[in-house]
Amino acid sequence: MGLIMKKRCDWCGEDPLYVSYHDNQWGVPVHDDRTLFEMLSLEGAQAGLSWITILRKRDNYVRLFDNFDFRKIVHYVEHDIQRLLADSGIVRNKLKVASVIKNARGTLALIEEFGSLDSYLWRYVDGVPLQNCWKTNAEIPAETKLSIQLSKDLKKRGFSFVGPTICYALMQSIGMVNDHLVDCFRYQEVQEFQHI
Repeated sequence: MGLIMKKRCDWCGEDPLYVSYHDNQWGVPVHDDRTLFEMLSLEGAQAGLSWITILRKRDNYVRLFDNFDFRKIVHYVEHDIQRLLADSGIVRNKLKVASVIKNARGTLALIEEFGSLDSYLWRYVDGVPLQNCWKTNAEIPAETKLSIQLSKDLKKRGFSFVGPTICYALMQSIGMVNDHLVDCFRYQEVQEFQHI
C-alpha cells in the first residue's frame, strides 16, 4: 500500500521547494518586521515572474540584501545597486533592485508613524487574519478592495512595486488572509494560528 498523499492547494505542484513553502510558510501570520519587509521585497521581485523563480533565488536575496535588514538597506548607494545587478543570483532588474532601497526608506517612515511595519499592515484586517472558503483556485481573486486600498496608500508613501496584485500576494504570504483551499490540509491548521 502506498502512502496517502496530503491534499494541497494545486498551485504548489510537486516541486519540493514549492511544497515546503506551501506547507510551512504560506498563510501563516507573520508579525516580525524584518520578515514582513523580506516578503514585501520578494513579492515585488516576483512581478511578471513565477513565484517559484523567486523562491529558488530567495537565499541569494537574503545574502545579498543583508538579511533584509531595512536599517542597513536604507544606506545603500549606487555602488550597492551595481554590486547587486552584477549578481546572477537575483533578478537583475534595476527598478526592482532600487525599489528595495526605496521601500526600506518607506518602511522606516512607517515605523516612525505606526510603531512597526507589523502594526501598519495588520491594521488593514484589524489584527485578525481573514478566513476565506475557496473550493477552487479559480475562485481566488488576484486583488481585493483591501489590497487596492493598501496599494494606494503604499504608493502615496513612496513605495514601488506594490500594485494591488502584489499587495494581495503579500497579504496571502504573511497570513493576513487564509487562501488555502478548504480541502487543503493546511486550511484548518492555518486557521488555528488566528487563535494564538
